[in-house]
Amino acid sequence: MKALKLLKVAVISLLLFFITTASATTFMLKGDNYIIDERVQLKITEIGNELKTKTNVSVYVYIKNSYGLQKEMPMKEKFQLIKKKELALQEGLQKPYVLLTMSMEDIHVNLLTSQKLQSIIDKDDVLNGYVIPLLASKDKNELYAKASAAVLNGYGHIAHVIAKHNKIKLESNIPNQGKVTGTIWKVFMYTLVVGGILLYTYAVMRRRK
Repeated sequence: MKALKLLKVAVISLLLFFITTASATTFMLKGDNYIIDERVQLKITEIGNELKTKTNVSVYVYIKNSYGLQKEMPMKEKFQLIKKKELALQEGLQKPYVLLTMSMEDIHVNLLTSQKLQSIIDKDDVLNGYVIPLLASKDKNELYAKASAAVLNGYGHIAHVIAKHNKIKLESNIPNQGKVTGTIWKVFMYTLVVGGILLYTYAVMRRRK
């Protein structure tokens, strides 16, 4: 009897897992998502789903390696093309929403919100305090690691602000300790990069031997 009960619990748990997975929404819009670490993407999906369930607000991320802009193109024309691209992205989003966009080669980061959230989300605070500082480096070898840290740090803060406004608690969100959180995730992501480089170097040396 005990074994049968354990089997029933296991089956129910498995079914709940598949139902939850099937109903989960990805908040990473189709772009060059390989730029962002898979674990970060999973965390964003987890936070996004809980936030959507509890507040009906969707927070999306759209990241590209490049928008395909020509280097010799006038700055005004570049901004017009980027704005056109972002408007097209917004058309397919369910309101209320927040959209964090990033283009690595174009050095472009933006935060867009539906009208209902414009008075709640401080764009300058999110970008200047939680996203851009983690991207502000000339070392390209670490750029994609920093992109993962910056996106997660910004996403977590946006979710925290929305949850606080709605007077709810998010169990899945990263601990909000102000801008210090960004440093923690930066160190974490740098560790992954350095570890990867060391493993690669070790593998090359073994082959040569």
